Amino acid sequence: MIRLSDAFIPSVYGSYTAVNNPETSAFVQAGVIVINEFMNRMIAGAGKTFVVPFWQDIDPTIEPNYSNDDPADLAVAQKIGSGTMTARKTWVNQSFGEMDLVAELAGSDPLQHVKNRFGTYWTRQQERRLIATCVGVLADNVANDAGDMLVDISGNAGAAAQFSSDAFIDASYTMGDQVENLRAIAIHSSIAARLDKNNEIDTIRDSDGNILLKSYKGRAVIVDDGLPVSGVGADRIYTSILFGAGAIGFGGVEGHAFAMGEGVPKVPAWVERVEQSGNGGGSETIGERHTWMLHPFGFEWIEGSLTEFSPTLADLRLAAHWNRVVTRKNVPLAFIKSKA
Repeated sequence: MIRLSDAFIPSVYGSYTAVNNPETSAFVQAGVIVINEFMNRMIAGAGKTFVVPFWQDIDPTIEPNYSNDDPADLAVAQKIGSGTMTARKTWVNQSFGEMDLVAELAGSDPLQHVKNRFGTYWTRQQERRLIATCVGVLADNVANDAGDMLVDISGNAGAAAQFSSDAFIDASYTMGDQVENLRAIAIHSSIAARLDKNNEIDTIRDSDGNILLKSYKGRAVIVDDGLPVSGVGADRIYTSILFGAGAIGFGGVEGHAFAMGEGVPKVPAWVERVEQSGNGGGSETIGERHTWMLHPFGFEWIEGSLTEFSPTLADLRLAAHWNRVVTRKNVPLAFIKSKA
C-alpha cells in the first residue's frame, strides 16, 4: 500500500495547499495586509527582531522661500525626518496524526483532508494574529495616547449605543485629513446582520450572482467573528476596526510554496512514521513549520516578557508590547466600540 510518506516530496507538497494559501484572506484582498519588500529581506535573516526604518512626510507648515534678485541671499535647504519601528518574528508549527488502522477502517485517509486544508488553517491563524495585534495596539492607545484612535459609544443608552453611521464617521475622522486613506472595516456578524437588515451594506455581484465585494460607505466590509466581544446578551460590546491601505505589513520569501509572511524554516514540512505504534499497526504524523512577520504600521514592538519564545495571541493583546512612534493621523487604523 502506498502511504502518504511514500508520495511526500517537500518541494511538491507545498503546492498541494496552494489553493488555500494566505492570499485568500479577506484582509489581503481588501488591501489591509501588504507585502513589505524590506520585511521580505529581513524575515529570512538572523535574529528574532529587526528595525524597520521609514521616512517622515514633509512638514506642511514649513513656509516656502520667496524668490528675489539678491545673489547673496542663499536659500537654506530643508530636511525631512526619519523614524524606526521594531518588528518581531514569530515561529510556529502544527502537526496532525493518524493511526493506520483508523484510515483503513474509515475507508479514507484523514491526513489527505488535513493536507488539503492546512493552507486554510494557517490563513485563519494569521487572521487571528492580526486581530490580536490590533487589540494590543488599541490597548496601548487607550493607556498611553488618550484613546485618540477610538470612538466608544457602548455606554450610551438604547439605540445610541448601537453601531451607526455617525460612529463610523467619527472614528474615521480620528485620522483627520487622512481619512480618505481608510479602505476597509472589519465587523462582527451580529453588526453585519443589522446593517444588512437596514440595507446599509452595498453588495456587488458578478454575472453569475457570486458576491465580489461588500462595502459600507465606500469601504470594503470584512465580517469576522474573531473580533473582540465582551459582555452577554443585549449588553454585548463589539469592537469594530477600520483599516487604511497597508495598515499591516507582512514579510515573506518570494517563490516559497507559502510565499506570504514566511521565512525559511530548515524543514518547512514533514511526515513522520512510527511503525511500532498501535502494537505494530503503525501511525503517521504530518506537520508544517512557518516563520511569520506581521506588523502594524506606526507602532514598534516592545519585547518585555513572553510566555513562549514567540509572541502568543495573549502576548499580542497586551498594551505593554506596543508603542506608537508616529502621529495619530499617520496610523491607518481606527476603532469603534458599540453594541450591535
